[in-house]
Amino acid sequence: MKKSILVVDDSATIRSLQAFILQSAGFEVETAINGIDALEKLYRKNFDLVVADINMPKMDGLKMIEILRKQDAYRDLPIIIVTSEEEEKDRERGLKIGANVYLVKPTDPKTLVMNVKMLLE
Repeated sequence: MKKSILVVDDSATIRSLQAFILQSAGFEVETAINGIDALEKLYRKNFDLVVADINMPKMDGLKMIEILRKQDAYRDLPIIIVTSEEEEKDRERGLKIGANVYLVKPTDPKTLVMNVKMLLE
């Protein structure tokens, strides 16, 4: 059975691009437009991994990760942050809050797929 991934980004272009890359690598992909949308989808369906941006309206990626990590069901869910925030303090905060991997946009498609596969094995 295909592993399922939730891609969370407020940019339709980025969502579509990441979904295409991950689908091309053999994954089932759904998308969400912000943290609230993502939480609603996560509570309705089990995903094997989440790829999320930080800067989004309504609820940012860091708040979403914080909420997920406080719940037993999502404590071990692999989460990759893909963001334009490239300062070391941002990376440290993202990893401290519970992301497994922190990537900076623009992200090389091979790097994204490699990290997804690594976390799912």
